[in-house]
Amino acid sequence: MKAIVVYFSFEGNTKLIAEAVTKTISSDSVELKTSKKYPTQGLSKFFWGGKSVMFGEKPELLNELIDLDQYDTILIGTPVWASSFAPPIKSFIDQYKIKGRKIGLFACHGGGGSKKCFEKFKKALDGNAFIGEVDFYEPKKKPEESTQKAVEWARKISGPAS
Repeated sequence: MKAIVVYFSFEGNTKLIAEAVTKTISSDSVELKTSKKYPTQGLSKFFWGGKSVMFGEKPELLNELIDLDQYDTILIGTPVWASSFAPPIKSFIDQYKIKGRKIGLFACHGGGGSKKCFEKFKKALDGNAFIGEVDFYEPKKKPEESTQKAVEWARKISGPAS
């Protein structure tokens, strides 16, 4: 399995999980960076995040183009915003038009919505084989427990070779 972990992390929770997964399966990894800056404090962060999802925003990605042709497996991580994946992930999905790959999904949240998030992921990534999904509740509050869960998930979806 030649894999890449692609993720967006708003407050470091998704990054914590992405790093554990990347290390476990010895994959490449790309953290999506955008030109758009989201508020990080108070109610405005929830308002702007939710509004961005509801209006289908696709912020410009600042990353260099990723050569996805070299990967058969793509693991995608996101914070859950308004029961969906974050807008930078929407930009990634729209830009790369991913088909015929094995896809693993992970999501970090502070209060639910991951089931709907995964449903939306699968709809947006139709034409791919989904090999697993896992969610994490506030991983930075329990980093050891969360990274252990990420390691176990990564080993499970990568098969016996890892």
